[in-house]
Amino acid sequence: MTREVITGDEAAAWGARLAKPRVVAAYPITPQTVIVEQLAEWIQKEMMDSEFILVESEHSAMAATLGGSLAGARTFTATSSQGLYYMFEMISWAAGSRMPIVAAMVTRALGPPWNIWSDHLDVLSARDQGWITIWAENNQDVLDTMIQAYKIAEHEDIILPVMVQQEAMTLSHVSMPVEIPDQKDVDAFLPAYTTQPYIMNPEESEPITYGNIAMPEDYPQFRESMETAMNNAKQVIPDVAEEFREEFGRWHGGLVKRYKLDDADFAFFALGAIAEEAEAAVEELREEGIKAGAVNVRVTRPFPKREISNIADSLSKALVIDRDLSVGWGGILTGEIRATLHEQGINTPVVGKITGLGGKDITIDELKQFAKDNM
Repeated sequence: MTREVITGDEAAAWGARLAKPRVVAAYPITPQTVIVEQLAEWIQKEMMDSEFILVESEHSAMAATLGGSLAGARTFTATSSQGLYYMFEMISWAAGSRMPIVAAMVTRALGPPWNIWSDHLDVLSARDQGWITIWAENNQDVLDTMIQAYKIAEHEDIILPVMVQQEAMTLSHVSMPVEIPDQKDVDAFLPAYTTQPYIMNPEESEPITYGNIAMPEDYPQFRESMETAMNNAKQVIPDVAEEFREEFGRWHGGLVKRYKLDDADFAFFALGAIAEEAEAAVEELREEGIKAGAVNVRVTRPFPKREISNIADSLSKALVIDRDLSVGWGGILTGEIRATLHEQGINTPVVGKITGLGGKDITIDELKQFAKDNM
């Protein structure tokens, strides 16, 4: 194991490298570009045994990644913002084809106007496409979750693609100390990729066809199969996180990460790096005698309904921070938490705050004031 000071983009690249994808296909877009540039350099220098496919667009990047996965290869891609939207058709196709692709997503505001800073709407807009969606809190979390993502995606009870999110600029371009595990240890944790049951193999005695039309009486079973796999992930994700902790001594949470909730009167609920900011706000609020807690909603698909319900049931109020705006609706995370609690018959009030759009700083003082305004 080595310890280096690297950016979030470099951490994502390291996570991908250690997972040994056979195919990398991507198109550069700020603030994701460093990820694929670094991988391209390593592949060119023969530091990775991978094929880097140069493509003309994000749509082609996901198509090439899908093709590699259909051929039985472990695959990787990365994108942001408009790039994710450009590959949207293939995002759906990858999930429906049950391909265990892993993609690094650097969350970035959508245009117009052009903006290269963080906003969660790009990734949250893809929440219904069948991808497992995990949010990293810091650069170490980015690297570690990239490795875990492959083990989750390739699990025999899942076989679905996974997105690993990090914040544009505040993680992607900020350097932090990161522990980079040894390749042999990652190889022991993440064995070679051999489990894919849906590959196109001409030597199979019973060939599989792709792309055929499904009649109305047949189509539902494909979606039901995806739903079953997604629900299986609710157990597999925490299991993989625990196995990772046993092997490497680091733990970033399962479906959620709890922070000082034992005696909390209320708690912040947030995604990714904002959750870490919320933890800092909790520390300062507690110094003032205010019993605050924080919940990092680490996974948004599958949505952790049971965990969030159990936490909220013991709180006087849930304060939800959204770095997104669904125009005509409001905060997406707030809406999902409200719907979850209503479904479970839990009456804890949910107060949402939309902030940080387009990369606007979300400060500890702002979060503290949000709490005090709702006490």
